[in-house]
Amino acid sequence: MFVKTLDDTLVKNLVADAVNAPSMHNAQPWRFTYTRHSRTFTLAADLERAMPHADPTTRGLHLGCGAALLNLRVAAAHAGHCTSTTLLPDPNARALLATVRLDDPHGASDESLPGLHPALRDRHTSRYPFSERQIPENVRAALAEAAAREGAQLCFLTSPHRETVLDLIMHAEGYNRMEPGREAEQHRWTHDTAAEPAVDDGIPDYAFGPRKRAGSTPVRDFAGRRSVPDRAWTDFEKSPQLASLSTPGDTPADWLRAGQALERVLLAATLQGIASSFATQPVEWPDLRWILRDPVSGSGHVHMILRLGYGPQGPRTPRRPVDQVLTITP
Repeated sequence: MFVKTLDDTLVKNLVADAVNAPSMHNAQPWRFTYTRHSRTFTLAADLERAMPHADPTTRGLHLGCGAALLNLRVAAAHAGHCTSTTLLPDPNARALLATVRLDDPHGASDESLPGLHPALRDRHTSRYPFSERQIPENVRAALAEAAAREGAQLCFLTSPHRETVLDLIMHAEGYNRMEPGREAEQHRWTHDTAAEPAVDDGIPDYAFGPRKRAGSTPVRDFAGRRSVPDRAWTDFEKSPQLASLSTPGDTPADWLRAGQALERVLLAATLQGIASSFATQPVEWPDLRWILRDPVSGSGHVHMILRLGYGPQGPRTPRRPVDQVLTITP
């Protein structure tokens, strides 16, 4: 079997692609190790970047790491390497989330992965208004298929369930504001770029987007109680296009699958010129999360509410240098 050369420069480039994944508050809670002799990446959770108030079970952390895992698979496939992925390879190591072996003779290749690579660095969370233009049914079906490839279900919300979900998002946002621990956690991961030194994580104020003046669109206001000078007010969509992402189970392995499905959907959407953002507020509250399920088609556990549509992709947010998140061993 012919095995492609894999030097340290390429290893670093693969991880540089992987870390373009979204994560809760852009905390980037991942660590990679590459072992040369076995040609294997290990993905571990950086639990120092966990959020005990908003994400006490680390489900959200697993989603972000799952998204980074999908990006790594995409980058490796684009470079001509097939991959074999194992989730949670050691039940006694809580932080060890996955291994990815390159060019495993027993591994299966996914021919659809390389085509997602152009979207890796173009996908950004957009907290800006989208147009009222509807996503065509064939594109919706393609996004649902992208989620299904990773073992998840993507469902676009319809009335009256969509209105119920919008109400839940609004209530959850209010609950968050009344919870000092959650408010402080959010504040920790947001940055005033004019007053603070440049950082490699979190959400800078230029990515907050404008304040919502009108519209029913759910947009999380990361400014909180902070005043951002010259921040505009604008109208958002009257009828936002929302989709739920769910899996049949609700274990750490399911969370990692959901994260991979989420990123595959986002990359596929980006290639279609579709922008995206997240409504995580009700997913962070167990009582509300249960009600997010569609009473007709939803039988699984909802991990994310996505807002999708046509509009600006949003600005690029900072990423930690590869040297901070990657260790290479013999």
